[in-house]
Amino acid sequence: MLELSHVWKTFNAGTVNEKVALQNLNLKLEPGDFVTVIGGNGAGKSTMLNAVAGVFPVDEGSILIDGQDVSALPEYKRAKLIGRVFQDPMMGTAATMQIEENLALAARRGKPRTLRSGITAAERAEYREKLKILDLGLEDRMTSKVGLLSGGQRQALTLLMATLQQPKLLLLDEHTAALDPKTAAKVLEATKKIVESSNLTTLMITHNMRDAIAYGNRLIMMYDGHVVVDVRGEEKKALTVERLLDLFSQASGSDEVSDKLILS
Repeated sequence: MLELSHVWKTFNAGTVNEKVALQNLNLKLEPGDFVTVIGGNGAGKSTMLNAVAGVFPVDEGSILIDGQDVSALPEYKRAKLIGRVFQDPMMGTAATMQIEENLALAARRGKPRTLRSGITAAERAEYREKLKILDLGLEDRMTSKVGLLSGGQRQALTLLMATLQQPKLLLLDEHTAALDPKTAAKVLEATKKIVESSNLTTLMITHNMRDAIAYGNRLIMMYDGHVVVDVRGEEKKALTVERLLDLFSQASGSDEVSDKLILS
């Protein structure tokens, strides 16, 4: 469903601020893979997601989504293939609109416009059932303005909106990092339900090693712009934080793991 082949990306090339963000990055995801991504600051995690989303062109290599080479496609043309949730809970929703209106916008994205206005009873019933998955009681507040919701509620709603149209690929860029631990746990459980029920191919960046181990069927760790650890299946189920740090040290040849990674 996703294939990155020999991808390179350098920022500020030829200047004193030159930074090689991705180095010969290779990664292949099968349909339905739920891959957690971990690594220290500057490892290339967010750069990889931005490259896949088309935020900037890569210098070398190719990116395929569901067999389609999207390497040369701009971000807006890739948007119909990708659902994305960012770290900031305020980014994915319209605060002055109702919950059901936000969902309607997401559901109708990319579809032909008509003169019909409003939300049908069938649509409203569908949104109610979808909101129940989040287990936040939002199905009983569908006419509430989104700006009245907490950060966690807005992030959960953004997640639901990003997956309404069954994207080929779901990109989660530290989507629980700005939330308190209790709320983050709820959003992660909602993520798991949505991803598994729809069999969505997913890349989820996290700084929390325990979350990286607990969620998904596969875990990769990045270092210096490429993948240095890749575990899946039974090996992933048996992982501990200590074992993961050992794998990282062996693969990278370095004991330098950021304080933030260890403290997570």
